[in-house]
Amino acid sequence: MQLSIEPLIYIGIFVGVIMLVNGVYLLVFGKSISLNARVNRRLTMLESGTSREDVLAKLRKELDQHKGSVSLPFYQMIADKAQRGNIAFSPNQLMLIMLGAMVVAFLLLTLLTGASLPLRAMVSVGMGIGGVFFWVNNKAKKRIAMFEEQLPDAVELMVRSLRVGHPFVSAINTVSREMSDPIASELGIIADEAAYGRDVAEAIQAMAERLGIQDLRFLAVAVGIQQTSGGNLAEILQGLANVIRARFKLFRKVKAITAEAKWSGNFLSIFPILALIGINVMQPDYYSEVMGTPVFIPACAAVAVMLAMNMIIMRMLVNIKV
Repeated sequence: MQLSIEPLIYIGIFVGVIMLVNGVYLLVFGKSISLNARVNRRLTMLESGTSREDVLAKLRKELDQHKGSVSLPFYQMIADKAQRGNIAFSPNQLMLIMLGAMVVAFLLLTLLTGASLPLRAMVSVGMGIGGVFFWVNNKAKKRIAMFEEQLPDAVELMVRSLRVGHPFVSAINTVSREMSDPIASELGIIADEAAYGRDVAEAIQAMAERLGIQDLRFLAVAVGIQQTSGGNLAEILQGLANVIRARFKLFRKVKAITAEAKWSGNFLSIFPILALIGINVMQPDYYSEVMGTPVFIPACAAVAVMLAMNMIIMRMLVNIKV
């Protein structure tokens, strides 16, 4: 029995591409990343002697550098995730990393597999783009999840600051000093922009649209209504904090309840692929007798469509909005 390990090699190369992208990122920005994980980056920059204007300009440039910078179709899929994840790579650097990942994948495919040149080129392009997208998407998910977890505490801190008589901008500035990133630097940017004349509700709304967080939109609406019609902003924000915390608690409960269904769906979706890889590894000529029949290609296409439908339906069944 002849064994073929090429499917495992393809998987290993793709994982290696993701690790390569992460390794380059840590090599270039490792020091700043380690600081961001422990402290408030904006305050660190201010304490180092950088002026408030320069800090604001630098942070704004980092946050907006991926927005509409490159018009290539495949890059647009990554740009939104890179903006939410606050990826430090510039668009040009990110595309260079993507190109480098393609080259590395192509070389590894050439050395480790016997695939034809067109197949190697196509797979290396897919691995380069897919590896960068997977890495950026993972970074964005982690950052947004951390932001959403910090938001109720930040709003309650604003409430306490407002109740002792501070204006709303000062309350935001207090949050930017007392809390850690990512929410501290984001709200610090809003406080700085408000100091230079930008409307606070408009700045919060822009941040909500950039990050795609619904609770921030509620905060922007609450602040905007209070600015136009008046009212007790502390009480409004206290109610909002309670709602956010209740939604977060409900989301965690739903996540726990649907965890088994999600794992079952993921297993049912990936098992046919794993079975196909296993059959190909243990017995490469398993399908040799039927590959030449006229129904083989249509049957493979039908199975692929049904597998894709299974993945979509399974995701829809367990994707409960809170």
